[in-house]
Parts: sequence; structure tokens; C-alpha cells
Amino acid sequence: MWLTTYYSEHTQGFVNYSIKTDNNSLRSEANWQSHKSHTFAGCAELENYDVRARTKEGNLMKRLSFLALCFAVLSTVLFLLLIFLRIPFPLYPLMSYQDAFDILTPLVLIPIYWLLFKYAGSDESNRAEEIAFMVLAATWVLGHGMHLSANSVNNLAETLAKNQVIDITGTSIYELTYFFDEHLSHYLWHFGVFGLAGVLIYREWRRPAGITTIWGPTVVAGLIYGVTLFSIVIEGQTVPLGLPFVILYTLLTLIWGRKTLAQRPLLAFFFASFLVAFILFAGWGLYWGGFPQILDVIQIG
Repeated sequence: MWLTTYYSEHTQGFVNYSIKTDNNSLRSEANWQSHKSHTFAGCAELENYDVRARTKEGNLMKRLSFLALCFAVLSTVLFLLLIFLRIPFPLYPLMSYQDAFDILTPLVLIPIYWLLFKYAGSDESNRAEEIAFMVLAATWVLGHGMHLSANSVNNLAETLAKNQVIDITGTSIYELTYFFDEHLSHYLWHFGVFGLAGVLIYREWRRPAGITTIWGPTVVAGLIYGVTLFSIVIEGQTVPLGLPFVILYTLLTLIWGRKTLAQRPLLAFFFASFLVAFILFAGWGLYWGGFPQILDVIQIG
């Protein structure tokens, strides 16, 4: 009897142990399948994230290159080509089309400056960078507005004198207007132009967005903007301000930044611009033995 009881108890224990072992094996297999499923899902999600990141980088590359090209083209149109519109404006004939369209210049270019500023870095801008941007943008707008109004009055005075209506070109009124038009406004405006370029370069240099330079539109934009910079500095008589900035930016990039141009599209754009401007300054200075204004050499209008 005791032998039968012993055998039954141990047989039942063995069966229970086998069932428990089988259950543990099943649970282990289920856990493994679950782990494997989560691993595959995690890999898929990581791959999707990588695809999204590459897509975002590609879009940002195109956006930044497009903005730089738009900025260069619009700067050329608004800084240089409006001079061909010195025609009386029908709504107020004392103004010209040049004056009317020039009102749009800061309204178009300052927002593009801001977009370039935001896209230049990998993170949010800090307070010091934003204050520097606002001060330089205000200087830019102050100089432009002063030039717009003084240039309009100056052109009217010269037109009236040329047509023998009234000649104030020998008066203190004309002298003050000329000072605002050709000197103070240009230095304020161009200081803002080069200062904002410096802020954009600094922001990208410190915290690059990690995107690749698209060389085609960048080089084209640099060529266009380089010609524009050269022209506004020569015609604006701000060579003592503009030429040192151009030389400084070019040398700093050649010394410390040339190996990073492929990863810093704004630095590449401005480097191309400053290099083109420097070559034009050198050629102009050597050819003329100085830096005469363009309109003193080529009469337009």
C-alpha cells in the first residue's frame, strides 16, 4: 500500500513539474516572439525616422538655397535696377517710379533676412543674436529710409535746375540734402547690410544646421550678390566701409572656414559673394586708379 501511495504521489509531482515546465517554455517562446516583434517594429520605426530626417534635410537644403538665390536676385532688382525707373509717378508726379517701388525694398528683404537667420542654425536663436539682428536691421531700414527720401528730393532739385525752373544746387538746403542722400544714409544702410551678413555667418558658424551646400544655386547667388555688393559700395561712396568688410570676411573664410563650406551653405554663399566683390574692387581700382562712382563713368538717365 505505502509503495502504491509513494508511486502515485511522485508520478503526480512529475506530471505537475512537466506541465509547469511546458508552460514556462510556452511563455518564454511567447516572450521571445513578442521581443522579436518589438525589435522589428523598433527597427522599422528607426528606419522611418531616418527617412523622415533625410527628407527634412533635403527640403531644408532646397529651401535655404532657394532663399539665398531669391535674396540675391531681389537685392539686385531693388538696389540696382530701380535706377532705370526715374520716370514721374502718375499718382504723385513729383515722385518717380523708382521712389514708389523703393518703398517695398525693406518690406521684401528684411523678412528674407529673418528667414535666413532662423534657418542658419540648428537650434533656436538666443537673445543676444536676436538683439544684434534687430539693431542691425533697424540701422539698415533707417539708412534706406533716409536715402529714399533724400535721394528723391535731390533728384527733383537737380531736375528743376536742369530744366531752368529753379536752381537751389548752390544753397545750404541742397548741401544738407546731398549729405543725407550720398553720405550718412549710405553708411548707415551699408553698415546694416554687412552687419546682418556677419550675424548670419556667426549664427551658422556657431550652431550649423547640419545641411549640405547645394553648389549650383549657391554659386549663382554668390555671383549675383557679389556684383550687387560691389555696385552699391562703389556708387554709394562707402568704399572705406565696404572694402575692409569684404577683405576681412574673405580672409577669415579662407583661413578658418574653407574646409566647412560644404556643410555651411550660408557661409558658402557669402564667401562667393565677397570673393566676387573683392575681385571687382581690385579690377576697378587698378583700372581707374581709384574708386570713382559708376554713374560718373557710365551716364544712365
